[in-house]
Amino acid sequence: MSSKQSAPKSARTTQAGNTPAAPAGPRPRRLTAAAVLSGAEGAVLVAGGVYLLVMGLLGRPDSPRQAEMGGLTVLALAALPLIAARGLWLRRRWSRGPSLATQIMALPVAWTLANAGGGLIAAGAAVAAVAVTTLVLLVNPTATEALGIGPRDA
Repeated sequence: MSSKQSAPKSARTTQAGNTPAAPAGPRPRRLTAAAVLSGAEGAVLVAGGVYLLVMGLLGRPDSPRQAEMGGLTVLALAALPLIAARGLWLRRRWSRGPSLATQIMALPVAWTLANAGGGLIAAGAAVAAVAVTTLVLLVNPTATEALGIGPRDA
């Protein structure tokens, strides 16, 4: 490559240990918002998992084993949006996929909550609003460029 040619936009420099370096420049607000929303989803899942686990241990559920397993399952599921949020915050290219998957999985949950009636309608609307907002933020060209994701070369 001559000195007048530049490296393609998708080329990424590496730090010691061959890990991709964070892109230069400030983190776009859209990417920051997506990371915060994804982290908030993970935090809510952690709170729900802890609640289920505690109520399974201290409460009087019909099936303590089932309540405890439900709590552990929700805690395990909380890892995905939390890991994705950290990756988005650090502008890691891989983090967009898990975050998109989390948002797509949240949409049927929102639908189920909204159809349950009562106070769960508001919870379903909130889950749907967060999921759709995060999806829009993640597919925005500013966010994809900040993550180093661009059109494939032909």
